[in-house]
Amino acid sequence: MVQLSRIIILSFLLWPVVAGADIYRYLDGEGVIHYSNTPPDEKFTLYLREGPKARPPAPGYALPGAGWMAGYVDRVSRANDLPPALVHAIIKAESNGRRKAVSRKGAMGVMQLMPFTSKRMRVADPFDPIENIEGGIKYIKELLVTFEGNLTNTVAAYNAGPAAVRKFGGVPPYRETRIYVRRVMDLYRQYSVAE
Repeated sequence: MVQLSRIIILSFLLWPVVAGADIYRYLDGEGVIHYSNTPPDEKFTLYLREGPKARPPAPGYALPGAGWMAGYVDRVSRANDLPPALVHAIIKAESNGRRKAVSRKGAMGVMQLMPFTSKRMRVADPFDPIENIEGGIKYIKELLVTFEGNLTNTVAAYNAGPAAVRKFGGVPPYRETRIYVRRVMDLYRQYSVAE
């Protein structure tokens, strides 16, 4: 009888671990990705199976909670009311966590800040990961306010600049930006599951 009670209690404790919900997604003609836990129509395809068969997080960058930089990103993100998973996704897409990264357009550091953005965000040394992370998080916060909480437009503006997003009324039709937005949003979803 005691053994049966333990099994019943254990099954209730493990139930949330084995229960899951599928996530479906659809990319519309504007390049906007829509997510749903139930497919409203045939345009939606299975994107993520939660629970025991959940897709693993992207390799190559420490997930939230691993390493000093990831811990620092978590703390500063939360202090600025941003989801850490979003900042981790941007770092992964921008530099893969490389402190000394420099793009061919001149973006620098972990969060790939352009020189004028570094100056506006008061980042004296863009290769100092602490300054770069703080400046990048301030910039994301500013973009979220500018685009009234629209995460897709915020991510697009981080890549293409806010003027381009305003000009096109959303994600610009630039191939690089559309790929970037999809990648960051995919990473954001994966890292959110991992948190």
